[in-house]
Amino acid sequence: MKPPPFDYHRAQTQDEAVNTLMNHGSDVRVMAGGQSLMAMLNMRLTQPKILLDISGIPELNYQTESSNYLSFGAGVTQAQALNNARVVNEVPLLGQALPYVGHMQTRNRGTICGSICHADPSSEIPLVLATLGGEIVVRSETGQRIIPIQDFQIGLMTSARRPDELVVSARFPVARPEQRFSFTEIARRHGDFAIVAIASCCDGKTTRIGVGGVADTPAVREWPRLEPDQIDDALNELAWDLGGYDDIHASARYRRELIRKLGRDQIERIQNDQD
Repeated sequence: MKPPPFDYHRAQTQDEAVNTLMNHGSDVRVMAGGQSLMAMLNMRLTQPKILLDISGIPELNYQTESSNYLSFGAGVTQAQALNNARVVNEVPLLGQALPYVGHMQTRNRGTICGSICHADPSSEIPLVLATLGGEIVVRSETGQRIIPIQDFQIGLMTSARRPDELVVSARFPVARPEQRFSFTEIARRHGDFAIVAIASCCDGKTTRIGVGGVADTPAVREWPRLEPDQIDDALNELAWDLGGYDDIHASARYRRELIRKLGRDQIERIQNDQD
């Protein structure tokens, strides 16, 4: 199929992009890399009147580090992030997850913020941001606001961004020395959407895991450091809380079993690294 007719606008500055959103709002779809959006347009799952391309805005292509966050502008591609040594050192969970995101060709175009905005429940990057407790920065004509990730992704492919707002960056918390991280997923083929993805973090006192591919949004659960005989019960409770669903790729029962098996492997690995 081919997309329905639309007007194409390639913004040169943030101000230009924000002005377009202010004037046209819900008639606009924003494109940075287009790896998910173009497929949705071709299948007519979305039919915007205006396609706003922000990929050519230089001021959105940055990766900056502060004392608390590594921030990615909305123009930064997944390949650029993967090739940034600071990602491996400062946000190791993201560094572990990025090789699972699509393929080399799609990572060259797909963006960090675009993946988060798309809000697919099986997507790795939103899962990492949710597990770490990061933030999204959006801008409109009235100013800027910062949205905690748990408030940003509110449903299946649905976010809290208002029609007049432009996502300008994503903030990933910088790892502390005592923290350990691990990421894994099960998919039909490498590069496919995850059937279940598990991101985990441990600081010696608490253990946190994020689960993708099972609920409408990434599910994050934190416990005090789990003893070996507590892990199975904690994960079993989480698996039943999420429930899962049946589709052509896997059953709900299989998804729950993956939470139990992958979750235990991840928790044991990062807690043992602390010892």
